Amino acid sequence: MSDPRRSVTVIGLGPMGRAMVKAFLKAGVEVTVWNRSPGKADDLVELGAARAATVAEALDANEVAVLSLTHYAAMYDVLGSAANHLRGKVIANLSSDSPEKARQGAAWVREHGAEFLSGGVMSAGDNIEHPASYIFYSGPRALFDAHAELLRPLSPQEYLGTDDGLAQVFYQGLLTIFHPWLLAFDQATAMIARSGHDIAQFVPFAVRSNAAFPYFMEEISRRNQDGGRADEASLKMMDAGAQHIIDASEEVGVNAVLSHTAQAFWRKAIAATAAAGTAVSTYELMGAVPENA
Repeated sequence: MSDPRRSVTVIGLGPMGRAMVKAFLKAGVEVTVWNRSPGKADDLVELGAARAATVAEALDANEVAVLSLTHYAAMYDVLGSAANHLRGKVIANLSSDSPEKARQGAAWVREHGAEFLSGGVMSAGDNIEHPASYIFYSGPRALFDAHAELLRPLSPQEYLGTDDGLAQVFYQGLLTIFHPWLLAFDQATAMIARSGHDIAQFVPFAVRSNAAFPYFMEEISRRNQDGGRADEASLKMMDAGAQHIIDASEEVGVNAVLSHTAQAFWRKAIAATAAAGTAVSTYELMGAVPENA
């Protein structure tokens, strides 16, 4: 086995796994790789990675194995064939899945005699060198501290706590914001284009308005930390604003289902406010506050 402080195994060579291998190699870390489709390792071997013929060989090569897979079910498929090679290893699973599935995966790995860290990779696509990229980690603090230096080439690190699912709680929370944003940006630029105007002319204004988002996040988070606050006038203004977006989109044939969904929440909050006699926020409607609270 190579020096455990300067060697690692990477299992899973999709776009993110490949970026991780290249980052390790660039930092002078010895890397052993395995992928279900062996051909994906060819160019990485040319860069200096060692190819493992089997999962067992990949696990045996190093103390620490980084997993970059589609989901946690793939971890069982891959590692299950070599479970008797897990004892004494450290599995850092940087795959995406639900927090509870991460906790279950951690328990499964430990049952087979290995240690476990969960991670969530926040990056600009597969560009883990982008200044905005970083990785959430959760699991035993001592385990993270022992291997933080080895994992550092992947991206800046944010250790969150001992709960195995916590990295995925924060990771999925950020994706919850990002996914509607992706769709909203498509809707907005489709509306610009279908109106006969230039997307490139519009984009600088979109970037400029994005600078206000941190302000809104901080303001709204303060309300939500207090259980969620709203006023009826604001809810009605959001309802009207959503209708304007729907009209602007549908007038030029752009699908506005995302805006209809948003409007449905504002209208539900308005109806709940009328029934309760006091303002009910969309945060409360999301289920953050128990009904009997």
